Amino acid sequence: MVRSMQGKHPNYYEALLQLRDVSPEIIEFAENEIDRVKLLVSKQKELKMGMDYYCSDSSLTRALGKRLQDKFGGELKVTATLHTKKDNKELYRTTVLFREAQFKKGDEVKYLGEIYLVRSMDGKIFLQNLNTGKKIHLKYKEMSLIKKVN
Repeated sequence: MVRSMQGKHPNYYEALLQLRDVSPEIIEFAENEIDRVKLLVSKQKELKMGMDYYCSDSSLTRALGKRLQDKFGGELKVTATLHTKKDNKELYRTTVLFREAQFKKGDEVKYLGEIYLVRSMDGKIFLQNLNTGKKIHLKYKEMSLIKKVN
């Protein structure tokens, strides 16, 4: 169901989708998904590090962030901040940050001084040590510790 924007300020938004350090392919995917689900965007900003989309629906924006992570692998952070109180009800704005991983499934990476093969990037990053064969699962918040090997 698409929310009506009738009676809302032209710059109204409930959620901010932040795409950081992403490829043009991810921006294209996000924009196609925004069109597909008819998510209203009141404003978009192009930044040096990515794009910001000011979206009308918090739950659709969160779902889009999850689809980006499932399809491309990367860090997804969802936060909510108190925006205002209306009729004794607290209204929050959601921020959905997606940062693309600098490596993908099949790449050789260095983690804590050892070389691993990226086996999968679903809910977590699944690595296999190339020397010992040992397998480990890492959360996306540890993504900055993993460097692609050339």
